[in-house]
Amino acid sequence: MTRIHASAVVDSKAEIASDVEIGPYSVIGPNVKIGAGSKVGSHTVIEGYTTIGKENHFAHFAAIGGAPQDMKYRGEPTQLIIGDRNTIREFTTIHTGTSQDEGITRIGNDNWIMAYVHIAHDCQIGNHTIFSSNAQIAGHVQVNDWAIMGGMSGVHQFVRIGQHAMLGGASALVQDIPPFVIAAGDKASPHGINVEGLKRRGFSSETISALRQAYKVLYKDGLSFEEAKVGIQKMALAHAADIATAEKLTQFHDFIAASTRGIIR
Repeated sequence: MTRIHASAVVDSKAEIASDVEIGPYSVIGPNVKIGAGSKVGSHTVIEGYTTIGKENHFAHFAAIGGAPQDMKYRGEPTQLIIGDRNTIREFTTIHTGTSQDEGITRIGNDNWIMAYVHIAHDCQIGNHTIFSSNAQIAGHVQVNDWAIMGGMSGVHQFVRIGQHAMLGGASALVQDIPPFVIAAGDKASPHGINVEGLKRRGFSSETISALRQAYKVLYKDGLSFEEAKVGIQKMALAHAADIATAEKLTQFHDFIAASTRGIIR
C-alpha cells in the first residue's frame, strides 16, 4: 500500500503509485503523477502539472513543479517531467516551463541533484548529471548527459552544457561549454579536457587523445572559430576507422557549430 503520513496533504486527483512513500507535512497537488518506488521526504511540495517516473527520491523541503519565475507567465498549464531514479535533495527548486518555449521543463534519468539547487523554467536536463550544492541555472538552459555542475555555480539563461563537461565550483557561465571540456572561473573559461571523468566512463586512450587534439585545434592553435570547426570536422573524418573516436569528435564539432550564444573562449 501507498505509505502516506497522516499529516501529508495529498489531493484526491493526484495519481500516486501504490508503493510511493510520502513523509510528514508534504503537499501533493491535483495534477501530479508519481511513479512506483518513489519517496517524498517531509515538508516537500510537489505541484503543477508534474509527472514523475519511477524510483525517485525527494529529500525534505524540496519545492517541485512550482510556477516559473518569469514575469511573462500568466498561469498557462505548462509542465515538469521527471524521469526515473533521480535523487533530489533538500531545498531544491524545480519549476515548470513557459509558453515562450516548449512549455516543458525536463529532468532525465539517474541524476544526482544536491541541496539548494535551482533548476528554472524550460531547462532540459539529460541523464547521469551531477548538480553540486547551490548550483543555480536560469531558464532555457540545456545540460547534457554526464555533465557536472560545481557547487555555487551559476548559469545564464539559454546556455548549453555539453555531455561529459564539467563546470567548476563558484563559476559564472555565460556561454556554452563544449562537450568533454572543463570550465571554471568568473566568467568561466576553458581549462582542458575532462580527462579523469572520461577515463572513469570507459573512454579509450585513443579517443581521449583525439579529444585533447580537438581542444588544441579549437583553443590553442590560433585559428578562427570557422577554421577550428573545419579542422575538427577533418579530424573526425580522419578517424573514420575508429567509430567511437569519430563519433565523439563529431559530437564535439556539431555542438560548437550549433551554438547561438557562442562558446567559452
